[in-house]
Amino acid sequence: MPAFQSGNCCAVGIIIKNIMFKIYSYKIMVMAADVDVNLHANNVCYVRWLNDAAVEHSRANGWYAERYIELGSNWFARRHTIDYLAPAAEGDEIEIQTWISDWQAIKSTRKYRFIRIKDNVKIAEAETLWVFVNLKTGRPTKIPNEVSDCFFVTDNP
Repeated sequence: MPAFQSGNCCAVGIIIKNIMFKIYSYKIMVMAADVDVNLHANNVCYVRWLNDAAVEHSRANGWYAERYIELGSNWFARRHTIDYLAPAAEGDEIEIQTWISDWQAIKSTRKYRFIRIKDNVKIAEAETLWVFVNLKTGRPTKIPNEVSDCFFVTDNP
């Protein structure tokens, strides 16, 4: 991975020079609408939370939706894998930790860890295969250096 270049990557709203988030922490609260008939957070919510955490990590590293659109490319999820380890209930605050574990020419793998804050229990682990896609052609495209320069890759955080 190329060295960080100041000016390429910065948090939106608050500029943090020379800092990229290797592991990004995103917090959510399990709401009543997230709970299913089994009285725990429904699996569909986890997919939404995966996406939200990835988007916020990208935004924190300077890559927000409008910037990707200007570039003419964006990330598309190809596959999600989730291992549910313990339930989350209404009112639980969850920390979602996310990081990039693999980076290739047109795709990257992002991993996630869901921690229930009140008892520090890992409730889920997940992984998403993201593909970088040209918005005009709908085809995978090479990830430009200006994007890859803004992300750390770590397989064992």
